[in-house]
Amino acid sequence: RWRAAHAAAGAMSVDTVVIGAGWAGLSAATVLDAAGHNVVVIEKARGPGGRSATRRTSHARFDLGAQYFTVRNAAFGRQVQQWRDLGLVQPWKPRLAVFGDRPVSSGSEEVLRFVGVPGMSSICRHMADQLNDRQQCRWQTRVERLEFDGLWHLELANADGDEPERISARRLLITAPPAQAAALLGLEDPLHARLAAVRFDPCVTALLSFSEALNAGLDAAFVNLPGALSWVARNSSKPGRDGEDWVLHGAGDWSRDRLDQPLDRLADELAAAFSNLLEKPLPSIQHQSAHRWRYAQARQALDIGFIEDAERRLAIAGDWLSGSRIEGAWTSGWRAGSGLAQAD
Repeated sequence: RWRAAHAAAGAMSVDTVVIGAGWAGLSAATVLDAAGHNVVVIEKARGPGGRSATRRTSHARFDLGAQYFTVRNAAFGRQVQQWRDLGLVQPWKPRLAVFGDRPVSSGSEEVLRFVGVPGMSSICRHMADQLNDRQQCRWQTRVERLEFDGLWHLELANADGDEPERISARRLLITAPPAQAAALLGLEDPLHARLAAVRFDPCVTALLSFSEALNAGLDAAFVNLPGALSWVARNSSKPGRDGEDWVLHGAGDWSRDRLDQPLDRLADELAAAFSNLLEKPLPSIQHQSAHRWRYAQARQALDIGFIEDAERRLAIAGDWLSGSRIEGAWTSGWRAGSGLAQAD
């Protein structure tokens, strides 16, 4: 009945729908576009970036989620060089500290860290802009329902409360967190149990702007101690930024235990933990806020690239399928997009 109503409503028809406009989704959409496919990208947020979002306030521009990325794969390295040539990426060489034990997995060689300029969302915004030269990215749009009957049928709702829009597509790529992907596909879907079993750690992030220099003696730090913090960074130490602006990431267990508490309280607790970590009072705060990341990082990331259901021309992509790094998200999307581009 729903499919009949969908057809009667004159649904828009495209080659491929990509759900999610983060690194994986936009990487895949770029590959599909280059292969000549008509692609529509659906994103529930106001713009691209996913967990590489950038938040602007009256005082600063904060990297809200992912803080930097590294390059280990040759294909990703070539792409990063192109972005560097365009001025979208620069190296970040912070004064880096470690509180507590240094993780065994961290290795001993110096890591070259890169950041987007002027914010971490800049690269995703660039990819989205390139796609919008020829096709469409739908912001503040949510997939309310989807079904498959040889084609994928999606019902979309936007933030303006307009009448639901309907799209049909031969191919579907989902880059939402696995719990959300499972919910979209439904309990009866063959992939539901596999996706629903993936566990993520949340992260509460606090954003602080100070009226004067903090003089912390560091630009960033891994915090491997019991308590609230896992990472702190002077956001304004990155290329293309200024001011005295800090991003504080809450530890996984701490964030999970307090995830639904008021954000003002969580920001206060993280700021107090930061002061204790530095063993000094904080300067006058011009801006303080917090954000909840319910799906920050997979507890056990896989290294399979992406999940493919060739019969239904369906792919699942995301950083959790390729090492939980930005590079992994881009690689997962690139591989999934390449696979879907060849699906008949």
